[in-house]
Amino acid sequence: MNNYLFTTLATLWFDMLASALRFMVLSACFLLLLSSCETKTSDAFLEHPNLLLILVDDMGYGDLSSAGNLHVKTPHLDSLAARSVSFEHFYVSPVCAPTRASLLTGRYPQRSGVYSVTNGFESMAPEAITLGEFLQPLGYRTGLFGKWHLGEYYPMTPEAQGFDEFVGFRTGHHADYFDPVLEHNGKDQAYQGFITDVLTEEAFSFMKNSASPFFCYLSLNAPHTPLQIDSIHYTHFLEQGLNERTARIYGMIENIDDNVGKLLNQLDQIDKLRETIVIFMSDNGPISGWRVPQEKMRYNAGLRDQKFTIYEGGIRTQCFWYWQEQWEPKVAKQQLAAHIDLVPTFLEILSKHDSRVEQPKLDGLSLLPVLLNKETPAALHHRILFQNYHLSTLEEPAPFPGGIALQWPFKMAEDSLLFQLLEDPSEAKNVVSEHPNKLQALREAYLDWWQTLPQSRAEFALAIPIGYEAENPVLLQPHHGKSTGKVKFLGQRGLLGERIGSHPSGVDGDWLGEWGETEDGARWLIDVHQAGSYEVAAVVRGDIGVKEAEFTLEIAEDKRSVILPRSESGEDWKRIPLYDLALQSGKATVSVRLQAPLPPDNRLEVRGLSFRKKP
Repeated sequence: MNNYLFTTLATLWFDMLASALRFMVLSACFLLLLSSCETKTSDAFLEHPNLLLILVDDMGYGDLSSAGNLHVKTPHLDSLAARSVSFEHFYVSPVCAPTRASLLTGRYPQRSGVYSVTNGFESMAPEAITLGEFLQPLGYRTGLFGKWHLGEYYPMTPEAQGFDEFVGFRTGHHADYFDPVLEHNGKDQAYQGFITDVLTEEAFSFMKNSASPFFCYLSLNAPHTPLQIDSIHYTHFLEQGLNERTARIYGMIENIDDNVGKLLNQLDQIDKLRETIVIFMSDNGPISGWRVPQEKMRYNAGLRDQKFTIYEGGIRTQCFWYWQEQWEPKVAKQQLAAHIDLVPTFLEILSKHDSRVEQPKLDGLSLLPVLLNKETPAALHHRILFQNYHLSTLEEPAPFPGGIALQWPFKMAEDSLLFQLLEDPSEAKNVVSEHPNKLQALREAYLDWWQTLPQSRAEFALAIPIGYEAENPVLLQPHHGKSTGKVKFLGQRGLLGERIGSHPSGVDGDWLGEWGETEDGARWLIDVHQAGSYEVAAVVRGDIGVKEAEFTLEIAEDKRSVILPRSESGEDWKRIPLYDLALQSGKATVSVRLQAPLPPDNRLEVRGLSFRKKP
């Protein structure tokens, strides 16, 4: 009996021991499998991280509280800066479209045909390869939310230049910041709310619903004019004694700060922030009015001048690079970095794990060694950055005025100025007498670089493409042509978007007004993609003051008179078909001019000529 009991107990004990061992083995296997899955998940986002690029419009280096601004409060951007690799000397172009071209291509903007902000000088060549086009073959989903400003006609549109999703506007300006009508993948769509809030919400929805890696380009148009913002955001600045322009700008910046904070928090809540590289920057320096004296400009941390200039106030921006748990926060104080560096940096990150990544020859350099806190390569340490921008040399290219060469800590400007930025960040002292050889070396390097840029410009800044199935009809915008006679470019250019004043050569959104004398008119250059029959129409509004107005319309070799009937359309634009015309493929000139005078009190306004290819 005792032997039987002993045997039974021993058997039970061995069964329990075997079960425990089996449980331990299974648990270990499960934990190993779980660990393997976590490693694979981690490797996946390390190999193909998301990219969120936040670009704001006309925000100055000094427009953050962390930059010493005693008025504006930007806690979320200050927090992002504290968690990021922050570049103290990050450079962009003096105006926005060239910066946008460089950000997306990794090349100086002139190589993509982008020189300025209007008259076709803002239109990026369709052959330019953007970051979106690099990423799409790698399985990335790409989205742009906000301002494009690199071309208003197909194939220079976002969808043709590497973006799967587009919510925003193609031009450099938007007239209505409240309840805006925006383009959504080629079609107009009405949205409710303030434009910065709307664009940020659309960007988050895109990122939240992306099952694959994404490149999200949140291109906010604030704090650019028109300075439309609810009074709740800026009255406290008026109470501090600031002028209305600055008060409204600071209100828009605080709204941007709120949206950035909200967006990053939302990404964190859905566990996508750790998988996403976040870059924040501005497209150029601030503007406090056209050619105002330094003492009248708003606070900009002591930097010289503002937007439109090649001095530090026009081209130096705040720039934060953040990747949670991957990059240690620091301030890169003496490393020159620029807009041309974004593409090569991100491509190098991807190339570490993906053999499909192309490594094209670009102007920019990878900033990855700086981000990883590794030894800086000689090419990056001794690099020279170049700029060339001046309104007077757009149609007749010249190296000066508007030329600079930067090699830390020296900056050559305008052929004869030399600044030592470490000791003199405000560019107050020309040190050329102390360092004549440095000026000469930078000048020679600049002129060598200048020779690599396109040196000729066509008679017109842009040949407008028509006849693509992807975009039909096409409206020839006034600012992409040239006026004749005394007709003027009119538009909404007031502080809040009022109809005020004229522009010598026109900007986006303008129309042609003050018609009256014979030969008043405009001319364009078109590029017919596909030969065929086209319906020609005029988009007009306003009372012409007589029974009918007679114009001469000349397209290629075809010349004829057209009649506009009396109209009292007021503020509503009307598309009036004129006639059908057979066009051959290739470039052709289009001109319209008044054939007989109109009464001086007429209110005729022309939005442009429309070409629709017929089936």
